Amino acid sequence: MSSDTNDARQPSPVVLQTRGLSKEFRGFRAVSDVDLTVAAGTVHALVGPNGAGKTTLFNLLTGFLEPSSGQILFQGRDITGMQPEQIAHLGVARSFQITSLFDQMSLLEHLELALASPTGLGYRFWQSSKRLGRFRERAMELLEQVGLADRAGQDAGSLAYGQKRALELALALALDPTVLLLDEPTAGMGLEDVDRTIALVKKVSSGRTVVFVDHNMHVVGSLADTVTVLQSGQVLAEGTYEQVRADQRVITAYLGQAG
Repeated sequence: MSSDTNDARQPSPVVLQTRGLSKEFRGFRAVSDVDLTVAAGTVHALVGPNGAGKTTLFNLLTGFLEPSSGQILFQGRDITGMQPEQIAHLGVARSFQITSLFDQMSLLEHLELALASPTGLGYRFWQSSKRLGRFRERAMELLEQVGLADRAGQDAGSLAYGQKRALELALALALDPTVLLLDEPTAGMGLEDVDRTIALVKKVSSGRTVVFVDHNMHVVGSLADTVTVLQSGQVLAEGTYEQVRADQRVITAYLGQAG
């Protein structure tokens, strides 16, 4: 019994980490000396008022921006300056970016192509539709996971906004990532889609690490194990949702005045 207790107290290994990470744009420091530690198997939220640097930090983590200084480590490996595709192939997948779906392509075809791309077949999809069939079973499993299996044959252009975001999530999951990065997963959604997306992220986070940026505190409170609050490009506070929402520094940052 005591060994179980000891095991439960063991901290999760670090899967994603930054050391002194900074990004300057023409003399303006959007991210300044950020030390971030993301534990394996957790859901970690990046939040902060407008202009806090969270989008820049997210773009640094995913390789869409190159840092001015500092390091980014994935499973202890230095990935600083790597291209987004290289980072994705290591096991860090990003979803919910600007929609890049093909309106005339079916949901099933999107998933088959995503599953084929690491094999090289994906780059010749126009001449290998039969060979893509080998990925059909897995593609259907992924569509089932995000609640779109019944629409597998539909064109992506026919989907509602929330369904398109779910398809993007399935495409990220096709890479079988160790870390899933979600860029404002509920932006532009109505309440019903927001709640559906919360349930979906909870489902797919099982067995993997999720890092996300979101302005919606209901989403953050529902999903995050750890919340990192940024202000003016620096870490202002970190802890559980309950801890950070009660932190006077965070209240002041959001309200713009001392309480």
